[in-house]
Order: sequence, then C-alpha cells, then structure tokens
Amino acid sequence: MKNEIKKVVLAYSGGLDTSIILKWLQDEYKCEVITFTADIGQGEELEPARQKALALGIKEENIFIKDLKDEFVKDYVFPMFRANALYEGEYLLGTSIARPLIAKTQAQIAIQTKADAVSHGATGKGNDQVRFELGYLAFNPNLKIIAPWREWDLNSREKLLAYAQKHGIDISKKKGKSPYSMDANLLHISYEGLVLEDPACFPEDDMWRWTKNPKEAPNESEIIELEFQKGDLIAINEKKLSPAKLLIQLNQLGAKHGIGRLDMVENRYVGMKSRGCYETPGGTILLKAHRTIESITLDREAAHLKDELMPKYANLIYNGYWFSPERLMLQALIDESQKYVNGKVSIELYKGNVIIRGRESANDSLFNTAYCTFEEDEVYNQKDAAGFIKLNALRFIIAGKNGRKF
Repeated sequence: MKNEIKKVVLAYSGGLDTSIILKWLQDEYKCEVITFTADIGQGEELEPARQKALALGIKEENIFIKDLKDEFVKDYVFPMFRANALYEGEYLLGTSIARPLIAKTQAQIAIQTKADAVSHGATGKGNDQVRFELGYLAFNPNLKIIAPWREWDLNSREKLLAYAQKHGIDISKKKGKSPYSMDANLLHISYEGLVLEDPACFPEDDMWRWTKNPKEAPNESEIIELEFQKGDLIAINEKKLSPAKLLIQLNQLGAKHGIGRLDMVENRYVGMKSRGCYETPGGTILLKAHRTIESITLDREAAHLKDELMPKYANLIYNGYWFSPERLMLQALIDESQKYVNGKVSIELYKGNVIIRGRESANDSLFNTAYCTFEEDEVYNQKDAAGFIKLNALRFIIAGKNGRKF
C-alpha cells in the first residue's frame, strides 16, 4: 500500500505521539502529509500545533485547525443526552461521542484535498481505532487507513523518545502536564494508565484536573435553573447561550461544587477490561436535569421504552457506530419523544451532589393534581380500580383454578 499513498490527512494534536507519527509517515510512506487539528474544547492552545507542523515541514496550506465546539455540543452531545445515554450504567461517553465528529471532518478534508488516505494515533488495543475508522469509511469507503500503532515497532515509551531525539522532534514536557494518558473535550476529561492499571489502587488526589474534591467544595450550596426545549438545554438562570457556552458554564458550576467524578472498570469493544477515571461535571448535572424534566412531560410507556432502548443506543456510541443506520433509527425515535420535553428544573449543587428542588412545564406537564391528589377529587372514581385489577389478574385466576402454584 505504501507506494499507492501520495497524500494523507493526519489527525494531529501537536503532542509527542502524533508529531512522531507525522515524521514516520513522511519517512515510511514518502507521502505528502496534511494535518488536521480539531478544537472540541480540550482547553489547550492550538496554535503551537500549527508551529510544530510547520517545523516538521508541513506546508501552511496543508495545516487545518477547525473550531468544532458548537457543532460538537449541538449535533453530538445534545442528541446523546436526549437519550439519557450511559454506557454500562455509569459512563457518560465523553471520549466516544467526540470521535465521530473528528472522523467525519477528517474524511471531509481528505475529499477536499484529494488525499488518498487518513491516519490516526489510536493504539491497536483500544476503542478509538474502531470509532475513527468506522467514521472514515462511513463518509468515504475508498479511503486508505494508516494506523501506525498497528504497523510500527515503536511499541514502548523509550523507543518513541529515541525516535523523537533522532529526528529532532520536540520532546520537552509541557508545564503542568499530567503523566496520565488523558483525553479532554467540552464534555469530559479522562485518565488512564499508571496506578489506574491496578483496579485496587485509589486514584491520587492530584490526578483530578477539573473538579474540586467534594470534601473541599464550598460549604454554601448554589441553586441554578435549567430550561429545556424539545429535550435540549437552552438557558441557565434564564440566560440563553450557544450550546457550547451552556456546557462550558455547566462545567464551571459542576467543577466548583465537586460534581462529576467517576472511577470505573469498563468493557472495551476489543474484548479487554479497562480502568478509567472521568470528570464530567456539566454532563452529570445535565443528565439529572433532563431526566427530571422528562419525568413530568414524557408519557409513561414512552419513558419506559426509552429506558429499555438506552443501553443499546449507548453501546452503539461506545463502539463507534454513530453513523450506523440503527443509531439513526434510534435517534429518530428518541427525537420524536422529545417534542413535549419543555420546561424548567431547579437544582441545588452541593459537595458533589446534584439535588432536584423542583420542576415545571407550563404547557406540557402530564402531572395532573386533579387526578393524583390525596385529597377529595371529582375526576377519578376509585371503584374503577377493582375491575382494572381483576382484568390484569385474570391469567393468575385461570392458572390458579387449574391448580398451578406460583
């Protein structure tokens, strides 16, 4: 394949690994390299990535840095939260949901620049290789894919550093850089490696980068109001903002109050178990608030059906099938369920806790006090319940008369 590749688009962060991959592609494939850096709110300055690419011989016109923050939240994060998606009951899918957008944009750049191939820095052990490559092939099945970690013999930190030194690649450590393997975007930050590889070890206190330790969070709670329209967050404390700015503000509020830390062992798609730690402060608040507004606006059977389908939907995202027909079908069903999910939720934030204080929907609430009151009412005949129960018990009655025991 090496002789066929004339031009490749590399998902490039400007970090050590992707800088080595950039040089390796030039040396091994003798091809023109185009770099693509996505700004999805990882919180790092991206201009250094441009300068590093230039230093490694990349033409200015072959360096793409794109601000995708609002698209990420509006078209990926918010649709996922309409489903209340959790992988294995806990993980808010922060890394998983970012990969399809990066892959789609990278494939589009490949089409735009008439590149033959795309390349990524995901290892052969993880989920990201699947997520990236399913995304590439969904948009352009003719693209060649170069996954250096599945090809090269630079399979240790020492070999990578030696390669970098040999080729003059900057290996200086960023000030304040965490030693963990990390991924960050507007939804979350994740940590893997080091002591986390022993599931019995408690994470070190200085590992966490975003959130306050709940023990050290403010002693004063904070009350906020979130407003939803068709299942999406549209305002915080009556202030309407763009999707990205809403999530940024929720992250700040959650981080301040020690909300959103998670330590879990999950099942990777490739078959092994992996221990990861996550901080998702804004997402943790958003999930609780969304379920709360659904509780008064969503029909019972629609809500229960959503809960039954959610694990399947979450698995599809985790495993990289965002662009699959089955995910799109599920999304259409989920979006249909959100037509009347409108209203406001009052929330109290306190030392790692998200406490619901109240919920209201002026026009779409199905909570009808006239029916559910414990006081005297004029709309519900309690005698009707007798026939309802007897009809539902009919199969038990028939089986009992036949001598069956339960």
